[in-house]
Amino acid sequence: MKSFTTRSLNIPFPKKDPHNALAMPIYESVAFEFASAEDIAANFRGELPAHTYSRTSNPTVEYFETKVRTLTGAHQVLALSSGMSAISATMLSICRQGDNIISGNHLFGHTVALFEQSLSAYGLETRFADTTRPEEIEQLIDDKTRAIYFETVTNPQLEIADISRLVEIANRYGILLIADSTVTPPSVFNSKTLGVHIEVMSATKFISGGATSFGGLIIDNGLYDWSKNPNCRAASEKFGKDAFIARLRKNYYRNFGMPMTAHTANYMISGLDILELRVERCYQNCIKLGEFFQKTVKVKRVDYPGLKDSTYYDLALKQFGGVPGTVMTFDLESQDDCFRFINRLKIIRRATNLNDNKSLIIHPYSTIYAEFTESIRREMGIRQGMMRLSVGIEGAEDLIEDIEQALELKYS
Repeated sequence: MKSFTTRSLNIPFPKKDPHNALAMPIYESVAFEFASAEDIAANFRGELPAHTYSRTSNPTVEYFETKVRTLTGAHQVLALSSGMSAISATMLSICRQGDNIISGNHLFGHTVALFEQSLSAYGLETRFADTTRPEEIEQLIDDKTRAIYFETVTNPQLEIADISRLVEIANRYGILLIADSTVTPPSVFNSKTLGVHIEVMSATKFISGGATSFGGLIIDNGLYDWSKNPNCRAASEKFGKDAFIARLRKNYYRNFGMPMTAHTANYMISGLDILELRVERCYQNCIKLGEFFQKTVKVKRVDYPGLKDSTYYDLALKQFGGVPGTVMTFDLESQDDCFRFINRLKIIRRATNLNDNKSLIIHPYSTIYAEFTESIRREMGIRQGMMRLSVGIEGAEDLIEDIEQALELKYS
């Protein structure tokens, strides 16, 4: 089966349902019974795989993980409570005090805050570099560097790094390459085929099926030798290729209370089945809106890597099949102009999420980057006249009419 949707709809349950249900049941249970004391003891020794307690694993969550693993070709998948917990757990597992990571310098604002405020307090250094210029990365690598971290499409700058260059550097130095693929869902991006070691994403966005729930994913593609990471070496000796996910489950995932709930997993399963259809509709809307913005003199700038005149179009075609997510930005003259425009919209919603079924708009400068100084916002490419538009599944004509009336009112 070649179709993403066909494959998703036909992934079998880990165990046969006694009632032959077509939909995976929601196992909203804290604990699971064993047949004997010997069995539960064997489970705790790691000799008898079974669900014991939903903070460690759960049947509904397991099925969601199974679907993602099957669709991506990954070696192991772990579902967590949020995208931020996926990033946090990954970093805590591969690093210790005194280690460093190299990160793209254009990141989602909360990821920057995690690296600079939260993790730095525990002795983890983040060294920022322009991932579109790989030579900058090499200059920062030393014997304490554990990973290169980047976003497949930066949010909201919409820049794209050449992943093949990053893979080559990471492999040469024996360090991890970690991709945040939140903007590019698995129906258009396969990190394993490009050589990425670890993929993290906020499943809250595209996969949840329309902003129904919070969730995160860690995808281990099975391409990294975990004995090369000092923090995973002991786990590697015991678990081999499973070292990373085993270490996560037995430590940070369990001890920090990071698991996804069964109800959330149910939303995610449903969202995954229609992911390809939603992404295609949103992408087609992006192209139509991009062409409209390019012809509108009131719009000073439009950025979407799926447009043929974008600097990143060729990389978008190579790495994402020409579908680099469904987030775009466009600029008006000033912040005041942006506010007036946003306030006049009737269909597009004023909200900060991404990849909802509904189109959402936000002014990044005054919201998710409000905590940063003017100089930092300028360095990160956050302009006062920029708006970020997450394009939904509405009719393109309706979205264009909404934008037109907001612009026309401004100049009336």
